[in-house]
Amino acid sequence: MTNFSEVTSFLLSDYYGMKDLKLLYFCIFLILYITIIVENVALIRLVYREKHLHEPMYLLLCNLAVNGLYGGTALLPAVLSIMLSHSYEISLSLCQTQIYAVHSFVIIEFTILAVMSYDRYVAICYPLPYHAIMSQRLVKLIIFMWLYPLLAFLIVFIFTLQLRFCKRTIEKLYCVNYPLVKLACTDTSVINIIGLLSVGVCALPQLIMIFYSYVHILRICALSFSKSGFKALKTCMPHLLAIANFTIGCFFEIAQSRFNTSNLLYGIKLFLSLYFLIFPPILNPAIYGLGIKGIRVQLFKHFSRKSRQVRMM
Repeated sequence: MTNFSEVTSFLLSDYYGMKDLKLLYFCIFLILYITIIVENVALIRLVYREKHLHEPMYLLLCNLAVNGLYGGTALLPAVLSIMLSHSYEISLSLCQTQIYAVHSFVIIEFTILAVMSYDRYVAICYPLPYHAIMSQRLVKLIIFMWLYPLLAFLIVFIFTLQLRFCKRTIEKLYCVNYPLVKLACTDTSVINIIGLLSVGVCALPQLIMIFYSYVHILRICALSFSKSGFKALKTCMPHLLAIANFTIGCFFEIAQSRFNTSNLLYGIKLFLSLYFLIFPPILNPAIYGLGIKGIRVQLFKHFSRKSRQVRMM
């Protein structure tokens, strides 16, 4: 039997499925990563430059963009690097770092979306004191939506860091906690129970915040049988689409991890496995850029200025 002290790297076996299409997949992932960087940096830069966009909703959106950059960078550079190798191996330390980054990205994303739902609740249910309420609480909310996920998952991840491993094959393109725990030499029943409990710790406060916010938003809109109620609800559509996009991605990952997907085409398996890490950072800027008038108008003005400058050259 392999001495578990010698297991210092892991084989990511899903790379073997690329076969002769490895160059094509490399180009696709590179384009996706560049898209994540360009879209999210452009959104952050736009909000930073336009002073009248320095409002709670747009600042929270910037945090969502920062997390998109964090998640994309936690995954894709490592994927691109491993694709260029022939061993498809990842060191234990890099695997552990990637696990922490990927999981914390997911929890932070959900937490930011929850705080954004609270922002919509205050804006619709308390429109007059909205700026006063959010201005007083914005810094605390931003600290909460970053610090809480990072600490919450770290408490769980400490148990994984103490494990020693007898097996070294992970059937994915990247490292995540559950497949790594399954490679441990010792019994992991306690860690599995802690992992299940951590789902509630890492997701329950956000679920309560989203549910509470939208119950009251719908109540206010239902009582207001007018254009103002419909208009207020319309301002929530980009946020609801972002939540739906993220939820679909998480469902794909859970389905792909928990059920037998051996009969699926390799490309579909990759899509299901990577959706929650790649497409929220790509689609969120587009959803909010097209769905929020303030950003849409500023983008139009920006591109109009650029086109005029090009014609004058």
